[in-house]
Amino acid sequence: MTELLKVEVVKVGIADMKIVKPPCSIRTSGLGSCVGVVVYDEKKAVAGLVHVMLPDSSLTKTGQINVAKFADTGVRELVQCLVKEGARIPFLKAKLAGGAQMFQFASGGDLMRIGPRNVEAVRKELAHLHIQIVSEDVGGNSGRTIEFNLKDCLLNIRTVNKGTKNI
Repeated sequence: MTELLKVEVVKVGIADMKIVKPPCSIRTSGLGSCVGVVVYDEKKAVAGLVHVMLPDSSLTKTGQINVAKFADTGVRELVQCLVKEGARIPFLKAKLAGGAQMFQFASGGDLMRIGPRNVEAVRKELAHLHIQIVSEDVGGNSGRTIEFNLKDCLLNIRTVNKGTKNI
């Protein structure tokens, strides 16, 4: 009799970060203007996800910050954690989703463009770390839930009122 392998889904909260190895998959929901950043090393079978809320940690006023909350600190910390788990920097790849413009503002300029600014900040940090973005589903004005499975390295994206797709 064959035994079914149960895949545990590791949930990542808002401004949170986790690392997984098979047979686990990793999921986050509530991606509106936030960006879900998955970084993985396919050969070493390790992946991580950070749920970024804001583009830049320099905007914080307090001494102690949650590094996962910001694109600049969260992506860097995620990569460091992956390396500790055996990932190799030259082989890391990234997939992104989120960064929607959830509300329309008549004024406010750049400050209200949190989603697009988050996407720009994540791309900048990944470029700085020389990590290739292999696919992304960003922008628009709908929320998303994402789940990444190391078995096939596909990112499943459920977009509100738009269905599901894999990238």
